[in-house]
Amino acid sequence: MPKEEKLSGKRKVAILLLALGPDIASRLLKQFSEQEIENITMEIANLNRVPKDLRDEIAGEFLLIGQAQQYMLEGGVDYAKEILEKTLGHHKATEIIKRLKEQVKVKPFTFVRHADPKQLVSLISQEHPQTIALILSYLDASQAAMVISELPGEIRADIARRIALMERTSPEILKQVEGVLRDRLSSLFQQDFTQAGGVDTVVDILNSVDRGTEKLILEDLEKEDAELADEIRQRMFIFEDIITLDDASIQRVVREVDSKDLAKALKGASEEVKERIYRNISKRAAEMLKEDLDFMGPVRLREVEESQQRIVGVIRRLDEAGEIIISRGGEDAIIA
Repeated sequence: MPKEEKLSGKRKVAILLLALGPDIASRLLKQFSEQEIENITMEIANLNRVPKDLRDEIAGEFLLIGQAQQYMLEGGVDYAKEILEKTLGHHKATEIIKRLKEQVKVKPFTFVRHADPKQLVSLISQEHPQTIALILSYLDASQAAMVISELPGEIRADIARRIALMERTSPEILKQVEGVLRDRLSSLFQQDFTQAGGVDTVVDILNSVDRGTEKLILEDLEKEDAELADEIRQRMFIFEDIITLDDASIQRVVREVDSKDLAKALKGASEEVKERIYRNISKRAAEMLKEDLDFMGPVRLREVEESQQRIVGVIRRLDEAGEIIISRGGEDAIIA
């Protein structure tokens, strides 16, 4: 039995993050829940020296499982097994597929991800808004954005609200809706159910639509549920996204924010974000900011996030006023 099979899943994740380094590891950790982050961090803290061959072995295992999952999404379990067998042989391929089927749920509605958005709109536009919301929740954000942009304007906000408030859908309902779409598209694909929807899903969708569509949806949504609309707005641009701004916009933002907030926000930022900020302020200001960071000492995560959120608020206010541009698709595309 290989060495890594004796390790728990948490220990394997801890070793993988250790192998990837702090910058990538910190980005990956953001995908976990607070409890999971706490558990994984504890595992990392309890790790002794991990041999290089074990790190490489575990990294290879995660890579193989990721590839197998992608093969399953593209063509189903049989297709994934066939590809893996050509690469790894029958025994190893069977072992990976078995583990993947136990640990990973195939995302429903994957069989429509290559469908033309306008064709998809014509298939679902007459459905109940809750059914449309369910389908969009399982599509890629970019595809869902194109679909919601093509839907009648009077139902967009209602659908966005339903996606944001959606929790868990029963397997029976999922199978019924999938069956209808599968029949219409003459496609076959067996799916398990999983959780979809939620605020993060609607944020991904709205981040992918053009600015005009986003504004109309949020304005209509605010009339129905102001608190939910505000929560969605707060999540639409995170602090790390500051690297997507052009230099002139970053300089404008820096002039507008409190220097103490900036230093505290950078305390929890990646090196890439720090370097973009340093490059867009004077040499002397950059030196002072670095000194502030060096002498600041430990800061509570909550305080760092509050400072980052205040800066995000400034960025969104400047964007709405037209003083900076948050790069988006559609109507907000920039033409040189």
